[in-house]
Amino acid sequence: MSVFAIETQSSDTRARTGSLATAHGIVKTPVFMPVGTLGTVKALSPEEISACGAQIILGNTYHLYLRPGCDVIDIFAGLHGFMNWNAPILTDSGGFQIFSLAKMAKITTDGYAFQSHIDGSRHLISPEDAVDIQLRLNSDILMCLDQCISYPAEEKEAQGAHELTLDWASRCQKQIQARNPGQNLLFGIVQGGMYPHLRRLSARGLAELDFPGYAVGGLSVGEPVALMHEMARSTLPLLPENKPRYVMGVGRPEDLVEMTGFGVDMFDCVMPTRNARNGQLFTAFGKINISNAKFRTDTGPIEPGCTCYTCQNFSRAYLQHLYRTREILAYRLNTIHNIHYYTALMGQMRSAIEKDRFLTFRDDFYRKRHP
Repeated sequence: MSVFAIETQSSDTRARTGSLATAHGIVKTPVFMPVGTLGTVKALSPEEISACGAQIILGNTYHLYLRPGCDVIDIFAGLHGFMNWNAPILTDSGGFQIFSLAKMAKITTDGYAFQSHIDGSRHLISPEDAVDIQLRLNSDILMCLDQCISYPAEEKEAQGAHELTLDWASRCQKQIQARNPGQNLLFGIVQGGMYPHLRRLSARGLAELDFPGYAVGGLSVGEPVALMHEMARSTLPLLPENKPRYVMGVGRPEDLVEMTGFGVDMFDCVMPTRNARNGQLFTAFGKINISNAKFRTDTGPIEPGCTCYTCQNFSRAYLQHLYRTREILAYRLNTIHNIHYYTALMGQMRSAIEKDRFLTFRDDFYRKRHP
């Protein structure tokens, strides 16, 4: 039985709404997943995350494997019990973090050999290990181990990454089938750099493996925005229509709106949480920097009409005071607003698609942000 059902489809774009069934509940798509790399969405409690409208969060295999370690999380029967989050969790396989953080990382057909960025200890994570670790985390959605490459990359390097990622995907699939995990879903990841023909080969190869869902990886790694959009636009139609489609690590509000129009169902990014800690807040009218002197005596909320806890209770003047004095509460209140903004944006897009008014919504979105 398929775990994903398309509910409504835009008549003039590829935008769609759907329901993704997981062991910890139904996820309504399109959806944004706040990033909880270390088993926490920074500055927020699980209750606050839920109150912001988040349906599902993302954790990271590499970080949780190194610290606190699977032996600790095993005590709690998985990440849900460890962090007291009873809704769905997706875990990234850790390939990107090994690529970007680990010391002396070496890629072979066996997997990633690397030294921990924490203590220099040596590790090897194979595709099978990546699946086993994520099963111990009891992730609702697991990601195949993939090879990440930087931008720009030569075609030969991109081809090698695509071929190795496809081989690892097959091994990950065999491992999860051997473990008979039940409702834990494994997604394949499209690679191929910025070469459309390689991404076509990757997408077709993964589609033949018949995963419950598919991700487009290797985007938002420094390439121009127009190129990122073109890679997503050309890749997505090659993936099975009846499976969820996830673009990894992409998070500007403009990108979410554009790619939802391309038919993307799932997004994640650290942008709302990281920017909140840097005093940058998202609104329907663009970003504001709360440290700006003009907010010193501003009695209004971050965004008029916003229903988040922060906007309902605190002024820009107070938030500026907290941020300038580096009070911990500043990071919490800023993060609440930004996560709420992102989840509300996705909710607005779902509503627009259901009413077959997505292009009207898109036009209004840009008109407000760029009057």
